[in-house]
Amino acid sequence: MRGGWSLTGRAEELGLVDRVMRLASGPTGVFLAGEAGVGKTRLAREALAAARRRGMVVRWATATMATRGIPLGLFTVFGASGGDLATATRRTFDLLSDGGSDGRPIVLGVDDAHLLDEVSALVLYQLASRGLVRLVVTVRNGTLVPETVTALWKEQYLERVEVVPLAEPTARDLLRTVLGGDVDSVSAQRIWALTRGNPLYLRLLVEGERAAGRLRATAGVWRWSGEPRLSRGLTELVEARMGELPEPLRDVIDLLALSEPLGVVPLVRLTSRAAVEQAEERGLLEISRDGQRLHARLAHPLYGEVRRASTGLLRARRLRGTLATTLGALGTRRADDVLRQAVLVMDSDLTPDTGLLLAAARAASVLGDVGLSERLARAAIAAGSGFEGRLLLAFALTWLNRGQEAEEQLRVSEPLARSIVEQSLVAIPRAGNLFWILRQPDEADEVLRRAEHALEALSVPAGASVAVDGTLSITDPDRAAQDGATVRAALAALRCTFDLWLGRPAEAVRAARAALEQTTLPDESVVLAGWGLSAGLGVLGRFDEARPEFPRLRGAVARIGDGPLLAMGLHDLSVLGLRLAGHLDEAQTLARTSYDELRQPFGNSHLMGITLLGHVAAARGYARTALRWLREAHAGLVDGGLGGWEIRALMSLTQSYAMLGAATEARVALHQLETGWHPGFALFEPDRALATAWVSAAEGAISEAIATLCRAAERNADNGEWGWEVLLRQTAARFGYRQGAARLAWLAQRVTGPRASQAAAHAAALAADDGAALLSVSSQLEDMGDLAAAADAAAQAALVHTRAGRRGQASVATARADRLARAGEGLLTPALAAALRPLPLTAREREIVSLATRGLSNLEISARLVISVRTVEGHILRAGQRLGVRGRTGLAAAVWGDTPAFEDE
Repeated sequence: MRGGWSLTGRAEELGLVDRVMRLASGPTGVFLAGEAGVGKTRLAREALAAARRRGMVVRWATATMATRGIPLGLFTVFGASGGDLATATRRTFDLLSDGGSDGRPIVLGVDDAHLLDEVSALVLYQLASRGLVRLVVTVRNGTLVPETVTALWKEQYLERVEVVPLAEPTARDLLRTVLGGDVDSVSAQRIWALTRGNPLYLRLLVEGERAAGRLRATAGVWRWSGEPRLSRGLTELVEARMGELPEPLRDVIDLLALSEPLGVVPLVRLTSRAAVEQAEERGLLEISRDGQRLHARLAHPLYGEVRRASTGLLRARRLRGTLATTLGALGTRRADDVLRQAVLVMDSDLTPDTGLLLAAARAASVLGDVGLSERLARAAIAAGSGFEGRLLLAFALTWLNRGQEAEEQLRVSEPLARSIVEQSLVAIPRAGNLFWILRQPDEADEVLRRAEHALEALSVPAGASVAVDGTLSITDPDRAAQDGATVRAALAALRCTFDLWLGRPAEAVRAARAALEQTTLPDESVVLAGWGLSAGLGVLGRFDEARPEFPRLRGAVARIGDGPLLAMGLHDLSVLGLRLAGHLDEAQTLARTSYDELRQPFGNSHLMGITLLGHVAAARGYARTALRWLREAHAGLVDGGLGGWEIRALMSLTQSYAMLGAATEARVALHQLETGWHPGFALFEPDRALATAWVSAAEGAISEAIATLCRAAERNADNGEWGWEVLLRQTAARFGYRQGAARLAWLAQRVTGPRASQAAAHAAALAADDGAALLSVSSQLEDMGDLAAAADAAAQAALVHTRAGRRGQASVATARADRLARAGEGLLTPALAAALRPLPLTAREREIVSLATRGLSNLEISARLVISVRTVEGHILRAGQRLGVRGRTGLAAAVWGDTPAFEDE
């Protein structure tokens, strides 16, 4: 382990113990009570160590089952035994009340006082009641405690302190300390939920899972995968906590272990009311109410892990079958009832029911548990399902990023389709899988076109429909027409997303609006059309035009049959539109809501959610918060990003590193971005340009960064993508580009949202060297929620005032820039570096010296900045003269000074 298992999250308890131990009157010590493994002993030892540091004499004794049967057994450790009991008792009092010749006070620690023999308990009571020693006593909750020991706190001789398990955030901090790095949020939550924050269980679980390789670091973030297999030590602790389980009680616990929570009615029917009541009384299970139902679940998650591991395969299959039959007899009124019954049947000795398995596979998909959906779909196929089972399986495989397997299933599904309409239903997931997962946009486009042409060629006489082989069959003409129209609209919705991703936002918006005109459009297709509409209008600079469709999109998300995955995509693209428009607070609210409402403890939805949070944090200038989210997302997606989501994470990750001045880390992230680029991501080419420019700027190549941004902005201007153009030109202004004011002023008259007007004001103030106007812009950008841009505007104001000799105004602007940089968690952009560490250099000299101090040769600098080697040499020479230093080492010291190297927090 990287760090020790430190005492974490106990500051409040330690503070209380310390205060009590210092009291001149009142309680003479503390009574630490809590469940096994919660850390009572550790806390008591820390308290005694603190007392020793204050000069007190410390004594420690532990009660055990062995000493419990020996009168005065606790105190044998102090050599008080021997002779008759009365003599031994007096000797014990003498030993514990005499602190030595210097008369120092004594503090006595007694561990596991619930195991004290009666005489020892009485001695302890007398020591406390007479104030002869200070006491720190630990007792395990849920055990029989001698009345004399209980009287210690009831009669207020000791202050009772409940030692509770660690809260989830505290446990996460402890894991980070122990493992020496960030821990994936879902992994940390799973570990906490399984151990309920019990420090001993936490340590044993983490050590066991790390040794087994299931808990390991990926891309610098610790992730826990697979199912736990408890160590022998942890198993024995949990078994001891459960106690002996006679057969009726064991059946209750095992049924819950195999499928909790369970309704009390089926649990009683399968066992007995007496057994269920006994389990509740012993604290093995908990009863809760859900509407009209009473549910039972195990009192601790580890009970289920231990019992599942010790239950034989045949018995487990029999119990699952019995439970599934009982649940079926009671009726399945809820979707989770169907899912529960199907999972039980699948892993039991019962004959599987195809309809039940298909319904459950759909339900698992709704919940976003695509791994379970895959298992159920495969079981349905094995039980005889054809077209629908394979379609569900392909969908699950797609979202599991197993695109080639999904493609094979979809190819098999096509011949099973009974009509051109069903064949088109295969084309939709197949085209999506080819486009996003297999990264074959041309092939995806061809599949979609074939489906579109097939439907266009479909001419159905009254009362007839066309099968895949072209033959006519009589059917319901109204239903045939309705199905054909619905599938056409669904294909149009998918087409609009392709147009969007391939850099055709105007076409995407037209296709989205055409699809949304279809009132019978399925909710999934409504959401896909929302992708094209929200992001397409955002890219075009007209995001606010999408707002009238928001109620319909929210309704579709609420009803959607594909769970959180398509909905998360809609939120992602809506955040993009909000970000381009400058509605950053609204983007933050949507990202947080999306994460809270749509993430699941399985699959990839939580990785999508934290990527979204990272995008918004970066856009708002909270760079380290962005890093925290995006590093976790990238670590989870690096082994196979879901449809390019790992690239999405890398875009903002690169920019966040660069905004903190971490040029080396930013360059590494940019390299990963470039090598993994998705061929269907034309939509995000401007973000790619932004990442590239930010890395150049962090390395000191400001002119290179500006050139990158201007080229990208011109491409967006040619395509009418004014939303992207505004952001690119605003970033150029932040880097000091003065020639963009006129174009931004023109865009501000046409682009909706606050960003365009603020970017135009920024560029105009910069071009005019107007420090007061730059400060005003800084204030407005801060109000907009963009801390980084606000900090840059303030830094530029400081530079303008400094050049003009206005020291007071320069100080005010510098102080504002510094405040905003700190609020942005340590921002160090080029503008901030120039303002907060001013040098007597021109912008070109500073650029060349920055590159030189990063190890580039004069030839490399000349090639990168497209200037001659002699020009580079001349600038370096003059910079050294102005700074009064020689050589690149001296230049580095002058330029970077005591600026600390970037460190992850």
